[in-house]
Amino acid sequence: MGALASAALLLPLLSAAPPAGAEVPEAGALQGQFTRAAARHGVPASVLLGVSYLQSRWDGHGGAPSVTGGYGPMHLTDATTALAGQPPHHSDGSEDARGDSSRPARTGSPSTPAPPAPEALPPRLRTLERASELSGIPADELRTGTEANIEGGAALLAAAQREAGLPASADPADWYGAVARYSGADDAATAATYADDVFDVIRTGESRTTDSGQVVTLAAVPSVAPATGQLTALGLRRPAGGPVECPRTVACEWVPAPYEEFGDGDYGNHDKADRPASQSIDYIVIHDTEATWDVTLKLVQDPTYVSWQYSLRSSDGHVAQHLPLKDVGWHAGNWYVNAKSVGLEHEGFLTAPDSWYTEAMYRSSARLVRYLAARYDIPLDRQHILGHDTVPGTVTSSIKGMHTDPGPYWDWAHYFRLLGRPITPSAGPAAGVVTIRPDYASHQPVYTGCTTAGEACAPHGSGAVRLYTAPSADAPLVKDIGLRPGGQDSTVDVNDTGARASTGQSFAVAERRGDWTAIWYLGQKAWFANPRREPTAVNARGLVLTPREGLAEVPVYGRAYPEASAYPAGVPVQSVSPLPYKLLAGQRYVVGDRTPGEYLFAPTFDISEHAVVRGQEEYYLIQFGHRVAFVKAADVRVSRA
Repeated sequence: MGALASAALLLPLLSAAPPAGAEVPEAGALQGQFTRAAARHGVPASVLLGVSYLQSRWDGHGGAPSVTGGYGPMHLTDATTALAGQPPHHSDGSEDARGDSSRPARTGSPSTPAPPAPEALPPRLRTLERASELSGIPADELRTGTEANIEGGAALLAAAQREAGLPASADPADWYGAVARYSGADDAATAATYADDVFDVIRTGESRTTDSGQVVTLAAVPSVAPATGQLTALGLRRPAGGPVECPRTVACEWVPAPYEEFGDGDYGNHDKADRPASQSIDYIVIHDTEATWDVTLKLVQDPTYVSWQYSLRSSDGHVAQHLPLKDVGWHAGNWYVNAKSVGLEHEGFLTAPDSWYTEAMYRSSARLVRYLAARYDIPLDRQHILGHDTVPGTVTSSIKGMHTDPGPYWDWAHYFRLLGRPITPSAGPAAGVVTIRPDYASHQPVYTGCTTAGEACAPHGSGAVRLYTAPSADAPLVKDIGLRPGGQDSTVDVNDTGARASTGQSFAVAERRGDWTAIWYLGQKAWFANPRREPTAVNARGLVLTPREGLAEVPVYGRAYPEASAYPAGVPVQSVSPLPYKLLAGQRYVVGDRTPGEYLFAPTFDISEHAVVRGQEEYYLIQFGHRVAFVKAADVRVSRA
């Protein structure tokens, strides 16, 4: 949900960041390490490679842990070392998660559950300890040494095969049960989904350059037909039943958020509704939890707290649904967006750049989003698949408190490939629109504040580009008068979105000059480095809007509320309050939806008193800065870029 958590408390996750100038291994070394480890433990190389791909895409992350305390290419987990004492972000910052002034703000501030003792952690969070016992390799070496880590993962797979009473077969099809066990899932559906994904990778093959510069290849084995019946012998539980709304391709269970009344007009932690009959669902909001899985589930089940529709576990991609999709969660900090969106919380930490997400979670998330997009006819683009960091503040006073997750380290380019909508050029070199798309792995702008204010974060791939007032990296960054009304400069802090454009976002071109491109951004011209040989954006087509003839400027809004005359008796008129920005004549912004003004009136526990107010005034959603915004349709004219 956000990234205003105390960055200093995330230090443990960065302690294993790779040192500057670390030696790059010889070409082919990593491939050889997989091959040798597989042979030593009698595991088919394709199985070892497939499991590692689903965990880490073969990246080592310099020995830094994942969001669930997993280390190295095999994601050997040691949550005690990696995650002890991490705070939940939901209780940090000033954002009102509900985002509606009709009732008191709900930021959520329950006490943080104490971290469990090491012996109380589930086995899925302690696989490094088991790998050390099996392999005889010290725990520290398994955390930091790539070859040792692969050896430990192979030992775990071989042990799972032995414990199932199965031979160390050379046929990958005979390892389905061991792969399912490796996931660490305690329910059959999640384990099966994980194993199916691994064997899908084996069938189709993969090849990529890892974060250490190594090319690793898994040759396709299209004929492999795994022995899925082995799953039964694992004795795993069935997920909790309930009215889950998930595709069959993800493992999903029902962990309901409570709807309770406290008295004195207060209730929590969501609102009953009847979507899409009452209001269309137009957006999906991507969050990270800034908390571990167990803490996340405790928070969403707290009636005094806030809520969202789904949580996704990093280690294996498991999904928990908390609200029926017809109901409204309190998650985005903007009531208009809440009323028309679905919120997905991903186990993770924004300000720990090497606290990485697993491929298993990216894949589960993409499948869930594809399902939701098809169900509600939501376009798969960045104006509808929003990061929490791109949701606008409702009014000027709320801009500073808006959260910034999932942040510059979420791999939007990879995510959209998994969604089946890769970000590719759709126009020629003179296009009037560009879509941001740097190469995630090699694009490593400096950010600060991950552990200590002002100190540089560990080098890491990023999907965001930095925006300047002139075509030079020495020029000042563009300013965001909403974040800094006094006109102070934007910064390179990891949570500062004032001068940042993110992968998948589309902007109208203002000017091109050599290796630099200028876009219209927050009412000003903003430049970013876009070299021809290593472009950070692709040329695109699209509709753009500009103030209609005769208007020097038009106001910009953080929500699309109806005109005053649309409100019936008994429903207080909500102000249509502009943000401090202006869209000036001659500037152009990429158009998203055209929508009527709407307001969901839901300030009471009694749903019979709820109402949807819909007006005649219509709005366009636009990509205005890093966050989206709204303008009145009557104020602008639309044309093709």
